[in-house]
Amino acid sequence: MAKADIDPGSGRARLSYRRAAEIFEVHTEDFPGGPFTLHQLRHSKLTHAAEDGASTPMLMRLFGHTSVRSLAKYARPSVESLIRWQAQTDPAARRRR
Repeated sequence: MAKADIDPGSGRARLSYRRAAEIFEVHTEDFPGGPFTLHQLRHSKLTHAAEDGASTPMLMRLFGHTSVRSLAKYARPSVESLIRWQAQTDPAARRRR
């Protein structure tokens, strides 16, 4: 086992991706729409970051995408988040506050 795979505090080995995925799926199977995968969790994080206003370059860097086309495939902001963003960035709306 590689030294980098051992937690210095506990001395325990970290989980492999496969084992983490198995555990995650088992513990999300009772959720509506579940079970979920780690890949779906990654897409969810990307969407939430986009909804919170992260810029395209920041999202690309954070998630390792090299094209805007692949990024757009996964970031799916909700209608509510688009309305909230528009209200926050609309100059006329800011003047009314």
